[in-house]
Amino acid sequence: MKVLVTSSGQAMHSKVDPRFGRAEFFAVVDTETGQFDVVRNEQAREAAQGAGIQAAEAAARLGVGAVITGHCGPKAWRALSAAGISVVSGAQGTVAQAVDAFKQGTLTPASAPDVEGHWA
Repeated sequence: MKVLVTSSGQAMHSKVDPRFGRAEFFAVVDTETGQFDVVRNEQAREAAQGAGIQAAEAAARLGVGAVITGHCGPKAWRALSAAGISVVSGAQGTVAQAVDAFKQGTLTPASAPDVEGHWA
């Protein structure tokens, strides 16, 4: 499965960015092959409003099955859910640690957003 991890840097050892919509980077990882790519979240990050929705649209274009992040607000959560993308919040540590926790089942999909809109 391809997953998107919000990241503060461009490497597997980069810290998970706790924000989804305004994350600096999206690390896209294939959990089966380990293939890794990084996408800058520039458009959503710099948006005056609607960052979560724009980031969700980017995730859908990247073809991921799950988003792994620290926190996800209501509008982004709804947009991701509508696109069939699972939201996994509560991630921390590095991108590699978050992917490992997801693969081991200690990070599981959320049933609802975990922060209010416009959380920073």
